Amino acid sequence: MHRTHTCGELRLEDLNEKVTLAGWVQRVRNKGGLVWVDLRDRYGITQLIFEEGEVEASMLKEAGALGREFVVQAEGTVIERTAKNDRIPTGDIEIRVSRLEVLNKAKVPPFIIEDDTDGGEDLRMKYRYLDLRRNVIREKLHLRHKMMQETRKYMDAKNFMEVETPVLIKSTPEGARDFVVPSRIHSGEFYALPQSPQTFKQLLMVSGFDRYFQIVKCFRDEDLRADRQPEFTQIDCEMSFVEQEDILEIFEGMIRHLFKAVKGVDLEEVARMTYADAMRLYGNDKPDLRFGMPFIDLTAEAQGKGFNVFDNAELVVGICAGGAAEYTRKQLDELTNWVKRPQIGAKGLVYVKCHVDGTFKSSVDKFYSQDDLKDWAEKAGAVPGDLLLVLSGELHATRKQLSELRLKMGEALGLRDKFTYKPLWVLDFPLLEWDEETSRFHAMHHPFTSPKKEDIPLLDSDPGKVRANAYDLVINGVEIGGGSIRIHDKETQKLMFKHLGFTEAEAQSQFGFLMEAFEYGAPPHGGIAFGFDRLCAIFGGSDSIRDYIAFPKNNAGRDVMINSPSIISGEQLEELSIAILEKKDK
Repeated sequence: MHRTHTCGELRLEDLNEKVTLAGWVQRVRNKGGLVWVDLRDRYGITQLIFEEGEVEASMLKEAGALGREFVVQAEGTVIERTAKNDRIPTGDIEIRVSRLEVLNKAKVPPFIIEDDTDGGEDLRMKYRYLDLRRNVIREKLHLRHKMMQETRKYMDAKNFMEVETPVLIKSTPEGARDFVVPSRIHSGEFYALPQSPQTFKQLLMVSGFDRYFQIVKCFRDEDLRADRQPEFTQIDCEMSFVEQEDILEIFEGMIRHLFKAVKGVDLEEVARMTYADAMRLYGNDKPDLRFGMPFIDLTAEAQGKGFNVFDNAELVVGICAGGAAEYTRKQLDELTNWVKRPQIGAKGLVYVKCHVDGTFKSSVDKFYSQDDLKDWAEKAGAVPGDLLLVLSGELHATRKQLSELRLKMGEALGLRDKFTYKPLWVLDFPLLEWDEETSRFHAMHHPFTSPKKEDIPLLDSDPGKVRANAYDLVINGVEIGGGSIRIHDKETQKLMFKHLGFTEAEAQSQFGFLMEAFEYGAPPHGGIAFGFDRLCAIFGGSDSIRDYIAFPKNNAGRDVMINSPSIISGEQLEELSIAILEKKDK
């Protein structure tokens, strides 16, 4: 063994013990006749001391010449430090070194490998193996590890079986774009990487594996942002002989277990809200409930007063920002400009200040009396010192705009503490959503989601009103899990495919294997999948999932460390029967 102890475990009770440590040189302080070396490994930092008269002159010189990130082995005796360091667990001791061996020299790293690094994100991603040496990143991956172990512990205790499903599967037309893999043996044919193990876990239910789960890699070729990666990890789950309430109970229990085991937090009761209410009150199907500011519909109160912007709007709606009446004109102009940005798309912003003397000041005083504004304030539950912010326009667009403004105000007023957790089940999603581009309905979740039985007749008359047996778990405005009760009979599945615009031939070609399986005794079943990377980021108080993934892609979907994706040789392309069309100058 290169070491008897790690660099994070020695304490005062180990005084006078002979030890061997191995790790990376974090820092060297050379005072001539006295050299200190901070030695780091995954577990912590231990100070080494080389003192003139205690070690040979050659070793003292060698210690002083050590470079950052040299890999060394040191033997010595544990002694008590004169100047203790209460910022690290090993700060009461140090090692008086009797033997030093350089196991490997290192180039000067391109950035400082400490919590407060001088390396930008692009540089750190290029040298990710160095970035992973930093405590702040290592702790995030340790959190991920612990969450994986606790997930498996909970699922095993609930009699779930972990089953691996295929990675090379068939491409399907629904959902995001697939990553495809050409087959060398079957010329001109392709596998797809799974966006989820959806059909396989349903087939496992047909097979009698009534409780399945898998911590699984999934792949989607979609636009990227901080909480998306082309490859990501899910906690994928399915159960037989269950109804919606059973799913909610089991997986609410899993989330409670993770919060308690990993963070020591007793999660509060998980609230429930229908999709319709979430959109009406927050303009968002994943509302952040760490703060209030529900929407106030002011359409009836605001119209008919001669203000054309409101009179011609489908919806006039506002929020009440508590204690924000002191906002200056400059601050309000900045908010107005913010909502008018193309990313938000509002045409303007109306404000009403509720002064402490009981009067009101608004940007539309020309059209509305003090009594009118008082009616608005009363409907909003506003008190003196509050600020009303009002938008108007087309129903869906205005709700979306106000949702963004609500989140911005929550942030500005300090109401979005990352370590306060407000979980929410959002229920009764629409089964279908209309796509203007293709002029047809698409499944809001996926084509295997079951409709509410009482809504099935609406499939022919008013498909947009059909509700699904679908549910999402939201924490702090982030969707961390979603699922549904599935269709488990062939006829209902055929009906669903019909309303999604599949011909019988297309349905048979894509999903014939599943419909045939339903004819061999499929049990009622349902499931859920959790975005494991997002869940880790929520637990760690981060907005980005990248630091919870050992080797993530950047915003462009590239791994800049290994330079992937990359061009492959002409010989490989020919072997795979792939022809690349070269662009020619006209």
